[in-house]
Amino acid sequence: MEDMLPETNALGELLLEHKGQNVSVLDLRSINNWTDFFIIATVSSSTHMDGLERHIKDFCRKHNIDILGSSVRKAEDEWRLIDLGWAVIHLMSEQAREFYELERLWIPARSTNATNAPA
Repeated sequence: MEDMLPETNALGELLLEHKGQNVSVLDLRSINNWTDFFIIATVSSSTHMDGLERHIKDFCRKHNIDILGSSVRKAEDEWRLIDLGWAVIHLMSEQAREFYELERLWIPARSTNATNAPA
């Protein structure tokens, strides 16, 4: 598979542009074999989550990136997963983000750019 790092970082930047908070792009290639990247962002509301999902889908359509299946909603819309195969995007409420601590679970992963600064 081709290197999708530029697209991954562009998706992280897209989330920041649209007010995603505390955006992290984690490189999992050296520690995982089912996806290459996690892109994680905190959202302020379910409406914000819907908007970010729409922007992600528009980006994917423009760049001929397939979304695998439909987005998965977890914990009563506190957490939404969008699976691109090579990347999994996690849109999470602040409460879900604090509870699940995905970055802590994936400590060996490294951030691929500076998008993990608060927005």
